[in-house]
Amino acid sequence: MKELIKNSVPYRAYRKIRSKLIDGYTRPYKDKYDSSAMELVVETFGYKMAGRGIGLTENHRNILKYQNAHKGKRAFLIGNGPSLNQLDLTLLKDEVTIGVNSIYLNYEKMGFLPTHYVVEDNFVAEDRADEINRLKGTQKWFGNYLRYCLKPDDCTNWLNVRMRYDNYPDFPYFSTNAARQVFTGGSVTYVCMQLAYFFGIRELYLIGFDHHYIIPQEAEVEGLKITSTGDDPNHFHPDYFGKGKRWHDPMVDRMEQGYAKAGKFFERSGGKIRNATAGGKLEVFERVDYFSLFNK
Repeated sequence: MKELIKNSVPYRAYRKIRSKLIDGYTRPYKDKYDSSAMELVVETFGYKMAGRGIGLTENHRNILKYQNAHKGKRAFLIGNGPSLNQLDLTLLKDEVTIGVNSIYLNYEKMGFLPTHYVVEDNFVAEDRADEINRLKGTQKWFGNYLRYCLKPDDCTNWLNVRMRYDNYPDFPYFSTNAARQVFTGGSVTYVCMQLAYFFGIRELYLIGFDHHYIIPQEAEVEGLKITSTGDDPNHFHPDYFGKGKRWHDPMVDRMEQGYAKAGKFFERSGGKIRNATAGGKLEVFERVDYFSLFNK
């Protein structure tokens, strides 16, 4: 009976109308932060208007302030691989920087917080909520669905993240207008690349993109969820995903699809993404020596 209803003309018409009124894949954790259909209609409409340059709410207006805010500037997207420890990050103090997840654990070595800070993953948001909520001095960009555990302040921007991981054609989509939406693509850094494009950045350098992960034998693995029982070997700090912290199984092939897509969009607009990581296994982008980017 249910199958008949789903295949009926009225139901298909309803689904078509609903898809225009409500953005899909924006509430991935319905048990933690769900919304009524009407709330989603209002939310979708707000982001659609923001995409046209009209900010209906303070959040939308704040996001729009950053459209082309860094036009003509270069920026550094800071990954979190162990190779980060080989670089002098103090050189980035006056640069436009984008960091993610637990990058603040490197504050003492860096001497600053990144210009922009992004969280998309629910495990990171939940396990590090207290620390993230206390962060000051950086523009925060969070998936709108993380409101259940992350708290807003004057520097918080809630993004319309379309969290879709199925093998749809031309995976993953790339948004050139983050006021409207951004798409997931295997890593939070893919969201960052869309934000960088929105900021007007066309010269983007990656560091700390080691692009190689090991799952320790003693880790607790439950499907795609991994819970650490000891130090983290995959990041710049042993406590990054240290004991008791949860993380998702990294899928580097999916990440590479996203990175390649981002690279194409930057090149189409006369820009370039380059990899300034010290070593690592990411070969999607042209390599450049990190230290050569600074005046001696």
